[in-house]
Amino acid sequence: MISQFNFPTIIRFGAGVIKELPAYLLKNGFKKPLIATDPNVFALPFFKTIITDLKEAGFEPEIFYDIHKNPVKSDVYKGGDAYDTAKCDCIIGIGGGAGLDVARAIALRINHREDLFKYDDLIGGDVYITNDVPVLITIPTTAGTGSEVGRSSIISDDETHQKKILFSPKLLAAIVFADPMLTMELPAFITAATGMDALTHNMEAFLAKNYHPICDGIALEGIKLISESLEKATNNPDIESRSKMLLGSMMGAIAFQKGLGVVHSLAHPLSSLLDIHHGLANAINIPYGLRFNIEGNEDKFKRIAQTLELKEHTGEAVVQYLFDLNTKINIPHKLSEIGVKLEHIETLADLALADFAHPNNPKPVSREDFKKLYLEAL
Repeated sequence: MISQFNFPTIIRFGAGVIKELPAYLLKNGFKKPLIATDPNVFALPFFKTIITDLKEAGFEPEIFYDIHKNPVKSDVYKGGDAYDTAKCDCIIGIGGGAGLDVARAIALRINHREDLFKYDDLIGGDVYITNDVPVLITIPTTAGTGSEVGRSSIISDDETHQKKILFSPKLLAAIVFADPMLTMELPAFITAATGMDALTHNMEAFLAKNYHPICDGIALEGIKLISESLEKATNNPDIESRSKMLLGSMMGAIAFQKGLGVVHSLAHPLSSLLDIHHGLANAINIPYGLRFNIEGNEDKFKRIAQTLELKEHTGEAVVQYLFDLNTKINIPHKLSEIGVKLEHIETLADLALADFAHPNNPKPVSREDFKKLYLEAL
């Protein structure tokens, strides 16, 4: 069954909905879309099918896939050049967080040609996003970042590795085609890591200190859907588990407009400095980061525990649930298992302190706190 949600982007959701893409392009007068994706998605059979279907329908897609798994500014510039050279008329982002973030940043770049980081939301750069942007269509292939429904893009500086946020309501997709069939062939590790990213979004959004009861409700339902489906989707996937994960992922992205927290500030430096998969970084850090937040937030942890249907409605029970879930989906419990060394800790702590996520954490996080958390997870 295919459903439509308007929230506020039009979301076409359901198995097989990707087949609607050519008709949408034709109806809206597009001829030459730039397809922005990553090298992994580019090599998958379903991607080739999408491109074949577009060409057979008379479209002339230009494919851009020269991006890093943790995108950097130069990726966006190259994508903008590809759009210009091929005289494209819209942008289609296909992939997980990397592909969709680059697609959205390219959309910004087309009619905003000053240095990309002038538009960094963390320094008020959103006020300079005044021109129209090309129509952006997003097609998620993982259930992780939920970037398909987002209005921001996270891009790192090539040299300093610091992450910047490009944000504007103008950067919302015109339409999302969310087809769980595109996630059916995901490897178990990617399913697990991106799924834990989605769970982290929902949990951190619920705990974030800003007042936003609408996001709180969405986050709790996202937690429920993911808790019901992540283990199944990883180890023995079916269309129901993949559908629940795709919904939970989108809900996490909607909810985290409320804010994120300490876990993301621990994870971002691991990606930018050591090129560790963002979802994996979140997955390993979330039990430690959430344990740090228990004191003073016992009521919120009680609600998370109730949503997870745990026997004990405590923060420690939630933390143990996360350790157990990581075990069930073959996520390691320690950073040392993925190449992090003691010599990295000081630099990681510096980058974590400078990160944009932790100011919304429900309690303050100092550099010493970050160092202790990294050492605990090491």
